[in-house]
Amino acid sequence: MNAAAASIAARRFAFASYYPTALAVTRAATAACSRRISPAAAAIRTLASSSSSAPPSSSSPPEWARKPPQPDDPTNPSSQPYLDPTIKIPRPQRPASEPTDQKRARLLWASRKRGILESDLLMSTFASEYLQDMTRAELDEYDQFLEENDWDIYYWVTGAKGKIVPERVSGISIWPKLVEHALNTQRKILRMPDLERRK
Repeated sequence: MNAAAASIAARRFAFASYYPTALAVTRAATAACSRRISPAAAAIRTLASSSSSAPPSSSSPPEWARKPPQPDDPTNPSSQPYLDPTIKIPRPQRPASEPTDQKRARLLWASRKRGILESDLLMSTFASEYLQDMTRAELDEYDQFLEENDWDIYYWVTGAKGKIVPERVSGISIWPKLVEHALNTQRKILRMPDLERRK
């Protein structure tokens, strides 16, 4: 392997690592050719020696992400400190003429495609168990419930300490089923249910 080929190989090898070490790896691999040493071995040695000086990994979550959720204000339970109060997100208006089967299919999709994994698992398994037997009125309630913020849904149904469930949520007929489902009393390992092909 000539010096040019070794340089290219070393660059490719080092690209996935910390960028500032790429130049050192390239030089080590190029020099290895003249000493009849494997360029890959030289690159590995260089990466190992520079790993102690590399910056800390950014894969660990930030401090705020490891803290429990802030409790709601009892005097103003509808306040959401993480949202700008000046921003009002309108809820979608669903056509009253939407066929029930189409509504059920849409809600199944909405239950599976949430914003966070926790809600994905809770809502997809709940829909798999209860959605097919819901009445039209229950489907309407569930439709409105799915428009809530994902973290709110997760904290509410799991009973997170200090989180106040608003009456518009606790008053729906399927709320007890949602809470019971989140308890997972049978201690099942939750996974995204498979979609069944319906004729």
